[in-house]
Amino acid sequence: MLAQADLSLATDLYQLTMAAVYHLRAPGRRASFELFVRRLPAHRNFLVFAGLEQALAALQRLRFSPEQIEYLHALKPFQEIADSFFEALLDFRFRGRVTAMPEGSIFFPNEPVLRVTGNLMEAQLVETLLLSTINFQTTIASKAARIRLAAGEDVALAEFGGRRAHGPQAATWAARAAWLAGFDSTSNVLAGYRLGIPVVGTMAHSFVLSFGSEREAFQRYVETYPENTTFLVDTYDTLSGVRTAIELGVPFDAVRLDSGDIGRLARETRSLLDEAGHQSAHILASGDMNEEKIARLRAQGAPIDAYGVGTQLVTSADAPFTGGIYKLVDVELDHEVVPRQKLSTGKRTWPGKKQVYRKMRQGRFDRDRLAPSQGSEASRHEQPMLELVMEEGELLIEPGVERARARCQEQMKALPKRLRSLEIAERPYEVVIDRALESAAEEALARASAAVG
Repeated sequence: MLAQADLSLATDLYQLTMAAVYHLRAPGRRASFELFVRRLPAHRNFLVFAGLEQALAALQRLRFSPEQIEYLHALKPFQEIADSFFEALLDFRFRGRVTAMPEGSIFFPNEPVLRVTGNLMEAQLVETLLLSTINFQTTIASKAARIRLAAGEDVALAEFGGRRAHGPQAATWAARAAWLAGFDSTSNVLAGYRLGIPVVGTMAHSFVLSFGSEREAFQRYVETYPENTTFLVDTYDTLSGVRTAIELGVPFDAVRLDSGDIGRLARETRSLLDEAGHQSAHILASGDMNEEKIARLRAQGAPIDAYGVGTQLVTSADAPFTGGIYKLVDVELDHEVVPRQKLSTGKRTWPGKKQVYRKMRQGRFDRDRLAPSQGSEASRHEQPMLELVMEEGELLIEPGVERARARCQEQMKALPKRLRSLEIAERPYEVVIDRALESAAEEALARASAAVG
């Protein structure tokens, strides 16, 4: 896991080179940045906002040690930089303001999920840290939400991906994101220890192979764990494995199918279990599962009670990244807060601080409205989505994955039917641009044109 003391250097070098200029040439200048996505990743009708708890905790812990500052001072770009910059780093604490959607919220393109307001130096320094934290967990939570939609509400889902994640920290965050988006458990013990997520797991193929026979392996396991036994039955032959489990003549919780024609094997396994009086024994399916496979098995009526999902989930294999960006939206110039927008082709942004208003109709999402945060209000049936969560570096909320999980489940139920499908909706969710925001963009464009001229 990344040490807390390393968070300050978990950034890109240019964040620090810019910070030095801000400190030396524009001291005290304030600005606001917003984090959002321009477009949805492939195969996605919505995204689930995740990682806010870790992001806020990281902001509170940011410090530069004397050893880190000595390292930076020795880097070529900083060798001639005034000592006052390094003194400022030694004294650095995040003292800004953060406004954000509640974690677990569903969101759409161009909607800010988080805004940082503070002096330019601190607001710039945290960009990489915030993006890496939120982009990853949002990617995994959004994938997990699709898997939950495919499985339905009555099937248990376990996150099995620790060994395929991009390192131990990614594995733990992936388990958290999956739990937030509706999974029921994880095989990751650290996630269980740190986050309170239920942990599951019994045996691997290596366990079965380490004994003289499959029967002996099963016998030794159930003798040791008589109240918690799931037999992995496909090391040699799946249905033979099921019969071996039955022939032991003892109760067991479940059998796990990990290969082959899972639908057919599940049906035949269910018949064998029921005929032998093991009606309460569950069938768990794993083996490179994803939402499409689960949806097909569900459509076939396969009698599967739970799925273990690993590689496809923790890598979000069909859409392995979320293109979250962190852009300057206003800056203080000559004691005036000036809206800023990027104008480059294909990357244009909306200027100024913004609020997202969500309209509900008969308990379902109807449409969102993107408007300036100042001077706009929620109309009837709308609710503002962003709230103040940190002021002067101090938390104003009590973030927690349990609340985020409940929020995500509530909002997924409120999604329009077309967005709950695994297929890309022919009619995307509507995000209306408020006229006041369009006017602000026109003004910002005029101001930018005058500046260029």
